[in-house]
Amino acid sequence: MRRFKNWVIGGIENKVFNLILITVLLLTGAYMAVSLHHSNMLSSLSAQSSQRQEEAIEEITGSVMDSVVADSMNRSTRLEARIADELFKGLKTRVEMLERYTRQLLCHPEDYPRMEYSAPDPALNGLVKAQTILADGVDPEDAALCDKLSLLSNMSDMMEALFGASEETNSCFVALPEGAFLVTDDRSATKFDGTGAQVSYDPRTRPWYKQAVRKGELIFTDVEVDAFTGDIGVVCAMPVYVDGELAAVVGTDLFLTSMQNSVQSSEENGGFLVVVNSQGHVVFSPKSAGDFRVLPRGEAKDLRALGSEDLAGVVNDSLQDACQARLVKMKDGEFYMAGFPMETVGWALLSVFDKEMAGKPAAMLKASYETIQQETSATYLEKMGHSRTTATVLVVAVAVLMLAGALILGKRIVRPLNTITHRIAELSETNLEFKMEDAYRTGDEIQVLAESFAALSHKTVEYVERVKTVTAEKERIGAELTLANQIQAAMLPHIVPAFPDRTDFDIFASMDPAKEVGGDFYDYFLVDEDHLCMVMADVSGKGVPAALFMMASKIMLQSFAMLGQSPSEILTHTNEAICSNNEAQMFVTVWLGILELSTGRLVAANAGHEYPVIKRPGGDFEVFKDRHGFVIGGMEGIRYKQYEMTLEPGCRLFLYTDGVTEATDENNQLFGMERMVDALNGALGGSPQAILSSVRRAVDRFVGSAPQFDDLTMLGMEYKGPQAGSTDKA
Repeated sequence: MRRFKNWVIGGIENKVFNLILITVLLLTGAYMAVSLHHSNMLSSLSAQSSQRQEEAIEEITGSVMDSVVADSMNRSTRLEARIADELFKGLKTRVEMLERYTRQLLCHPEDYPRMEYSAPDPALNGLVKAQTILADGVDPEDAALCDKLSLLSNMSDMMEALFGASEETNSCFVALPEGAFLVTDDRSATKFDGTGAQVSYDPRTRPWYKQAVRKGELIFTDVEVDAFTGDIGVVCAMPVYVDGELAAVVGTDLFLTSMQNSVQSSEENGGFLVVVNSQGHVVFSPKSAGDFRVLPRGEAKDLRALGSEDLAGVVNDSLQDACQARLVKMKDGEFYMAGFPMETVGWALLSVFDKEMAGKPAAMLKASYETIQQETSATYLEKMGHSRTTATVLVVAVAVLMLAGALILGKRIVRPLNTITHRIAELSETNLEFKMEDAYRTGDEIQVLAESFAALSHKTVEYVERVKTVTAEKERIGAELTLANQIQAAMLPHIVPAFPDRTDFDIFASMDPAKEVGGDFYDYFLVDEDHLCMVMADVSGKGVPAALFMMASKIMLQSFAMLGQSPSEILTHTNEAICSNNEAQMFVTVWLGILELSTGRLVAANAGHEYPVIKRPGGDFEVFKDRHGFVIGGMEGIRYKQYEMTLEPGCRLFLYTDGVTEATDENNQLFGMERMVDALNGALGGSPQAILSSVRRAVDRFVGSAPQFDDLTMLGMEYKGPQAGSTDKA
């Protein structure tokens, strides 16, 4: 704040004045009362413009989207697909009838007479006639074949009736594995070439025959070119089996010329139809270029593999179920597409509409809207000119009155605030409490501010007293934890060297707790002159509870060991003792081994602890995967098992807790077993103390600045062989 004579610049009084000034400026909106007539006209004009705009949107855009895209595409696609599917359903029904009749004849030949059959006759062209064609190399005098053809000629009337059931039917036929072909159509002349010789035809080489035999069921082929007429069509065929053997293949084919012509003529006003098969290939389309053009079978591409997820979704949905109109983005542009399946043949009919054509009504709408806006703007500018003069006079009059009131109001607000500021400045270290006075009781927000500050001041004084108390208590607890840490460290073996008069082994261990006190512990002691007991354990939890549980566990383990019990007995008895009074439900993992120093015989047992690491003479450190038992304190009645091994002079043993392998760096990656073994092998020739130091340095480098979350405990022992004068007690 700055003071200029009796006026404080930046103070509350100045801010109140500025507030009133801003309010005055904002109240220039009062000119709306004078120009109400003009405002009403502008509002009316704006409403009319909006109404005209909405009408244009509804008339043009609504007509295009609703009528063309939604209604036309969805309804017409569904109708066209169903009409096409009915053709295929009829085709399927006729083939199933042929299969039943053929099987009946072949299964019961004795029940039917033998009928005459004849080869194609060009003179009968135009008449529906059953004709028999033999493949090259088939003996026309073969008695069995002739008998079979005579039997199947009983189907002639039925095949002629089925042929006449649909104008689109190309033919009905029965093909025999022997190479004979019984076909009914009205195009006898197509079976002969230009010289009058009969065209060679072997049904066994046709795709429909091979596909039906391969699948062993009713099939529909892709679009094929008829071998006799050259027209395009689709064949429905079905194998006939008698006593498990292929006896014939029956079928009928359907001309698709009308479907092709219908699709070819479907392109109109940006929309067209496309037929795709189950492989996503375009079967019929009016397009001669682009992704929707029809390609030869060997070059055809799956529309779902063209890189457009939208197009792939439409094709998949249309082949499986109805696909309502949706927008699809392709490299050629954007299209509205709808589709419906032809379930019988496994095809789909797609209806495609170019979005650009749908955008033309929007362009018309934009032009109409711009014209309306120009007219509205011109009228608005004309009316605004008449309003400015009236507004200026009104602003000046209101400003004079409001600014005079602002000066009076500002002084009434600032006076008690200045008093509050003065009292706050008088506060000191010996006088921290601000108290209410009558000068602050203004009955408004200033009184609330003073009361709030007085309450805050009182709470601050109380808080300072509590901080002093908490600080003293924290210092007391810290001193007790420091003493507990010293007591815990004193309970663990810590004299270096541990057994200076022993030459048959060297041992060293260390523990770094994650908190002031930890739950890990190690121990090593001589049960007698020839037996060294080693313990590595990890108590569940951290802090003081884990430390207390650790002390109790250590004492029990050592007590049972000094009684001369085996490792399995020590763990079993310790588990029984802990489980008998374990209300805290804590547990401890333990590895305990007893080394017979005169022979190198090591007997050990593992209660859910980490695997030990062993180095043989001349080798590297390797993890020894021993047999684990359940944790100590986890369940009553557990009987632990032990195992044995022999340590040769020069063998080294490394024990540890999971605080080593699970040390975590800043990226939450674990130190792991592999890094630990590498660190051990990096100090092969060193003493146990040097080896532990190598592992600790490797852990510290890996962890970096990340905090230590678990106790880190290690033990290293080198067996040097029996010392001079020892007796073999094995």
